[in-house]
Amino acid sequence: CGSCAMRINGQAGLACNTKMSDALPRGGGPITIEPAGNMEVIKDLVVDFQPFWDKIRAVEPWLQPEGPEPETEYLAPNEAMLHEAGVMACIMCGACVSDCTVLAIDSNFLGPAALAKAYRFVVDPRDAADVSRLGKLNEYGGVWDCTRCMACVEVCPKGVAPMDRIMTLRDKAMEAGFTNTYGARHATAFSELVEHSGTLDELRLPIKTFGMFNIKKLLGLLPVGIRAQMAGKRPPIFHKKIPGVQNVRRLFEKAESRR
Repeated sequence: CGSCAMRINGQAGLACNTKMSDALPRGGGPITIEPAGNMEVIKDLVVDFQPFWDKIRAVEPWLQPEGPEPETEYLAPNEAMLHEAGVMACIMCGACVSDCTVLAIDSNFLGPAALAKAYRFVVDPRDAADVSRLGKLNEYGGVWDCTRCMACVEVCPKGVAPMDRIMTLRDKAMEAGFTNTYGARHATAFSELVEHSGTLDELRLPIKTFGMFNIKKLLGLLPVGIRAQMAGKRPPIFHKKIPGVQNVRRLFEKAESRR
């Protein structure tokens, strides 16, 4: 049912299906039990789930069909429902939210559970609110705030893979025309640079992401550049193509043809 999610040895999990023999640290030692993370502790292992439910409600988790209401029910193709079965397996345990590294520093982030729930409705063929949904998810706190740390994928007890759903939502947002955000421009620039030379040109990436004339943003990256220089990790000023770059470009062409 998902009601016993907690941190076991520093990682979220369900206490009901975690064997003590599996939880024992290598070499012995105590098993550490803590409340779920990123939620306020009420008492002992009990945490306040209200922010969790607020974020779920924020993505409008209900069908918004278009046209006259059918006499019986809204039908969906079998293959569509089979595809959605994975994300509909979510039991709202909050394990992914507990270990989300973004929520640990920014409570405005919708979080992996809510975004996975949003994916469920965006890909539902019966729902007609895709554009408006994606527009809201494209804003601050939405799909572009995920850092792809994969923590939510690792701890999800039902294999929902929230991060994978978030990445698909990014693609769908861009396909819907929401391309004028730093996240979308970053993704596009990253792809274009790798396709051009076979490796990432890290000096051109922020310029293409923020724009050449966004002086404030570019100057904000100056301390990062200084630390990279001092550590001997500054990218080369003149980026060169790798040998056999045409093979990389063919991979991009093949991937594009399959979309």
